Amino acid sequence: MKQLALDIGLATGPSLGNYFAGANEAALQHLRLWVGQGSQQATRAPVPTYLWGAPGSGKSHLLKAVASALREQGASVGWLDPSVHARPEFDERWAAVLLDDVHLYSTAQQALAFNWFVNATSPGSGAPRWVLAAGSVPPADLPLRDDLRTRLGWGHVFQLQVLDETARRAVLRQEADARGIFLADEVMDYMLSRFSRDLGSLMQLLDRLDAYALRAQRAITIPLLKAMLEAG
Repeated sequence: MKQLALDIGLATGPSLGNYFAGANEAALQHLRLWVGQGSQQATRAPVPTYLWGAPGSGKSHLLKAVASALREQGASVGWLDPSVHARPEFDERWAAVLLDDVHLYSTAQQALAFNWFVNATSPGSGAPRWVLAAGSVPPADLPLRDDLRTRLGWGHVFQLQVLDETARRAVLRQEADARGIFLADEVMDYMLSRFSRDLGSLMQLLDRLDAYALRAQRAITIPLLKAMLEAG
């Protein structure tokens, strides 16, 4: 059985190993190949990669997983998402540049992303670096400056599909098992029928429920879930 995709609420953090690919197997294998253990920067293809898809398809999970995998190998990376407002200079020591949620970048962030992209793919010294980016729409539809938008789309492009209900149930079941908690079918039915089916939101809900059950020292049931929601 394939590992499951968990965007947020993870005790261990996002990894390529706990991403359930489903219809996204090609994208996952592409990333695994690039960050493969023992790969050297000089032998890694510098062609940029762009992931796009609806919320809950696992874009941020995959970028964070790649960052974690590279850091475990002793490599450093440049990271930019809409919450980053500092303007760090491109670092020649970076093995890759990771750009998350590019569709939300401000004008200043677009300028910084463009600078990083150019320095990564056409460095003043050393081998070209990889750029891995993610957004909600195809490259051509990104609301970005033309020079950045066209560069994000000239390499490998993968559309990520949101998991169907069967896969979401599998995700919830495995995450509950990993936490050592029992998630009854009726509790899962309640979660899926009354809350957002976005995978990230479901993981947040499970994370809150797990913590609440530990504090209350009670098994996870529908009454406990209702009590947690009433308590705010």
